[in-house]
Amino acid sequence: MKMSWRWYGEGNDSITLDHIRQIPGVKTIVWSLHDKVAGEEWEEERIKEVVELVESKGFDAEIVESVNIHDDIKLGLPSRDKYIDIYIDTIRKLAKYGVKVICYNFMPVFDWTRTDLYKELSDGSNALYYEKAAITEDPKDMVEKILGGSGDFTMPGWEPERMAKLDELFKAYDGITEEVLFENLKYFLERIIPVCEEVDVKMAIHPDDPPWPIFGLPRIIRSRDHIAKFLKLVDSPYSGLTLCTGSLGPNLLNDIPAIIREFHDRIHFAHIRNVKVFENGDFIEVSHRGKDGSVDVYEVLKAYHDNGFTGYIRPDHGRHLWGEEKNCRPGYGLYDRALGVMYMLGVWDSLDKAKEVK
Repeated sequence: MKMSWRWYGEGNDSITLDHIRQIPGVKTIVWSLHDKVAGEEWEEERIKEVVELVESKGFDAEIVESVNIHDDIKLGLPSRDKYIDIYIDTIRKLAKYGVKVICYNFMPVFDWTRTDLYKELSDGSNALYYEKAAITEDPKDMVEKILGGSGDFTMPGWEPERMAKLDELFKAYDGITEEVLFENLKYFLERIIPVCEEVDVKMAIHPDDPPWPIFGLPRIIRSRDHIAKFLKLVDSPYSGLTLCTGSLGPNLLNDIPAIIREFHDRIHFAHIRNVKVFENGDFIEVSHRGKDGSVDVYEVLKAYHDNGFTGYIRPDHGRHLWGEEKNCRPGYGLYDRALGVMYMLGVWDSLDKAKEVK
């Protein structure tokens, strides 16, 4: 496997590439042009600039997370072809500069949902938290909490420009079922995957977060059966998964190691995040150590190792430690994610050693 790290870009991240260089084992920077709204053209010069900066620090820039998908594509509107053409143009440009994987999602309106960005844990750290009872009928309450708690940092999926049009978005998605969303996703994939095969760029869809419908919006990548259905839409190795343990983990019925073993050949990118799920269904993000949460991270990594996983992996959200929440993007501090890297590499090294002994 190839260890990676999500970086939000120069001037948009409290963590620098020089910080990341000091974390053992990190080879790949996961990046994006975070000022770009869905459906906007990515200029080649901007792509070249970021890739050259990343490579100047000794990393590769082979993963982009994300090239966001315009709502007209998700809604299946007549204008979708225009936005798919723009998406294809971006895929070609990224391929030119060595990008191998694009992580994306197909979630309506919200990319991810939490009710508290800084819920305190028993050890004094704090982390992203989801309380079911706090999900009211009015999504604007949650939007205010998220945008109000993010400070000066951009929050992917929570762009103020989009959130200002929340009433319009919900009206547009009224009547959009899981089946319709699957059909619109299939149309999108049928257009882009032949291009991906041509330029050698793999698409890796991210599961819905959390893995259940919210505010009446459908969620279509949230279980083993949903994943199986997705992979059949366009049965190509270039249409695959970003397997996120933190997104699937809140539903304790999701056997994540089993999902990895079944679909390992279609997993192009792995997000490792641990969540502690409470009896009432609430959950909070915890350290990457398996025993601290409800996700058996050791068994997750073993499933990858047993199947010879050579794709990209990264620590996903971490706790905020030692007061860093004052200066970092929620969920994306330095310290806990760096600890997560070392935990994962320690497990992986142990699995390598055990294999050598056999």
